[in-house]
Amino acid sequence: MSSRTRTRKVRTAAGVTAVQIPRQRGRRRSQPFVVVVPEHPSLTREALGFVGRGLWMARHALAPTGIAVLALVITGLLHVIAWWSALVLAPAALAPAVWFAVVQRSRPAHGSTLAWRIALAVFATLTFAWAALAAGFGPWVGPLALVWLLVLIVAQTVWLIVRRTH
Repeated sequence: MSSRTRTRKVRTAAGVTAVQIPRQRGRRRSQPFVVVVPEHPSLTREALGFVGRGLWMARHALAPTGIAVLALVITGLLHVIAWWSALVLAPAALAPAVWFAVVQRSRPAHGSTLAWRIALAVFATLTFAWAALAAGFGPWVGPLALVWLLVLIVAQTVWLIVRRTH
């Protein structure tokens, strides 16, 4: 059987479109050429692209969430690598109270400004205390995961409200 009449089975990878091009005959053989067939992305790829573009567009609004996830990862790594880093982070929990005392003494505030200062100092103290405890015991131990989630929800909510009003 000649090679012209015999069919050849061409194996291709999954998702690859094979195009049959007849052999060139005659004296003037043309140069080989490549046919580019665009590949259609999968539905998963399309969905991930859609979510990624949405997150990129809302990156400023989701800043507290990104910071909270980063803090969770960093404290988890600190717990695994150096549990004693909690002893280094523990004094940072006192910094917001010192800040509040210094600012209140130099520029006394009343009303809503005082309320914002107190809320900020309490929130920062809670955040630094969580970071020290999470670095020492692990971010998922006991109620630390719940505290992280509540702090994240409060920070994200306040961020969205404050950003919208200004």
